Amino acid sequence: MKVFVFPGQASQFEGMGKDMYETSAEAKKLFDEADDILGYKITEVMFDGSAEDLKQTKITQPAVFLHSVIKAKTAGDAFQPDAAAGHSLGEFSALTAAGALTFQDGLTLVSQRANAMQKACEAVPGTMAAIIGLDDEVIEKICTEVEEVVVAANYNCPGQLVISGSQAGIEAAVAKCNEAGARMAVVLEVGGAFHSPLMQPAEEELKAAIENTKINAPQCPIYQNVTAKAETDPEVIKANLIAQLTSPVRWTQTMHNMIADGLTEVVEVGGSGKTLRGFFKRVDRKLPSSAL
Repeated sequence: MKVFVFPGQASQFEGMGKDMYETSAEAKKLFDEADDILGYKITEVMFDGSAEDLKQTKITQPAVFLHSVIKAKTAGDAFQPDAAAGHSLGEFSALTAAGALTFQDGLTLVSQRANAMQKACEAVPGTMAAIIGLDDEVIEKICTEVEEVVVAANYNCPGQLVISGSQAGIEAAVAKCNEAGARMAVVLEVGGAFHSPLMQPAEEELKAAIENTKINAPQCPIYQNVTAKAETDPEVIKANLIAQLTSPVRWTQTMHNMIADGLTEVVEVGGSGKTLRGFFKRVDRKLPSSAL
């Protein structure tokens, strides 16, 4: 089983997509279409903006989505997935590349998601922290012991879990993780507490948009973050997408489920082409992987 995986926020880089725009007529057409859909020239920020420009959530999310989806759509026969998955935002890329969402609907939803998250971050400040070198169960227990809002947010791979919550909560949890013997516990430079209850206002705002968007059966099963299971039913996919903003990204569990389902090869689509493949290497060092 050959699975194509799509990275999320933090996989952006300066000049992303410029080579595709300059060498592929199909890619140029899609990038120009994206500028029209969004109502501003995101291509200018992607191709010529600084790392700081690209870090704004409202820019980052559509930029990462476009880079991955256009790469998949212009890959021809090289993009033939038996299954697909995306990390957080990357799930929207996977669904669009696999035909469950149209290019316009996928990009519109991602833009709405980014704006809703930005608003939620400004209304209720929060942050995230990466904890390396502790068992998931230990970190989960620490989160329950902190009186502030703190939850496990991204199960990235064995030995790496990102927590999310209020600033005071994250600071307290980081201190406890260090006491428990974490190899590293570091607060991340992010706009807010993604995949935590603090994203509830964004989830409510996005819910109506997702409910009003047509989702088709994808060309292959999509492993979704909320359940870590392969889904093809449009109604199930829709419900999981709505729940995604306040639920953890179960990537570790997803990788284990893929392997149990017969995974033979991983192809990463977008970003540096290394992030998600690195997570898979932590589960099975011998698993063949490549970047599209």
